[in-house]
Amino acid sequence: THTHAHAYDLLVHLKNAKRTIPAFHASRTSEKPNLDTPGEIFRLVKCLPLEEEYDFNIHIMDFDPGEFLNIKEVHFNQHGLLLLEGQGVYRLGDKWYPVQAGDAIWMGPFVPQWYGALGKKRSRYILYKDTYRHPGSYEP
Repeated sequence: THTHAHAYDLLVHLKNAKRTIPAFHASRTSEKPNLDTPGEIFRLVKCLPLEEEYDFNIHIMDFDPGEFLNIKEVHFNQHGLLLLEGQGVYRLGDKWYPVQAGDAIWMGPFVPQWYGALGKKRSRYILYKDTYRHPGSYEP
């Protein structure tokens, strides 16, 4: 097993050596534009550059009370979110979960999902997800 461990370390090193490492990036969400979301009513800001070097992105999504995702979404990539403000209901698969500020959700690949904002104030969550990874692969 000692030999296998060294071979694995070398393989990981060689695979990572082929990747382009992105430059450091910092920005303020207040300086980022809302992106167009055809057919949707929520507001979306992507926090990282839309370049392949950044193999995941961080989104801020805002929903006014009563707003919701227009469709039940299914993504090939895993992702997660942290509800920063407000409350609502999140559907994962065939189950419905009441959520509120401070709750975290992990969504596996191909799990149907939907969100609706409830309450009297805006819901805001931060979402992270793989963006430039091919389905079923950890390579960009």
